[in-house]
Amino acid sequence: MATFEVKKSGDGEMFNLKAGNGEVIGTSEVYNSRASLENGIASVKKNAPEAPIENQTVENFEKKTCPKFEVFTDKAGKARFRLKARNGEIILASQGYASNQSCLAGIESVKKNAAEATITEIA
Repeated sequence: MATFEVKKSGDGEMFNLKAGNGEVIGTSEVYNSRASLENGIASVKKNAPEAPIENQTVENFEKKTCPKFEVFTDKAGKARFRLKARNGEIILASQGYASNQSCLAGIESVKKNAAEATITEIA
């Protein structure tokens, strides 16, 4: 079963969404308050399953409205995604993937796992 692993980070808290196999499929920003972190998790759970994919790696890509997944290429040439909430804020970001195909598989994993994921506290 997928989990949102919550842990302290600097002056706040953040979470990783992990698939059932333990792989991190997305990471949040650092939140200043517990309420904000819980809102972030709720937003991922709500938005991920239905969010369309805006693939910015293809020429003349179709712009989507938020909430959406954005697929892009980072400065190192790796494929990445970010999930944006209705207000345009990034609520989840991926690691770098070697290919767009792997990145799209990561998005499908988020879509499949986020809604039912449990919350686990990491010391």
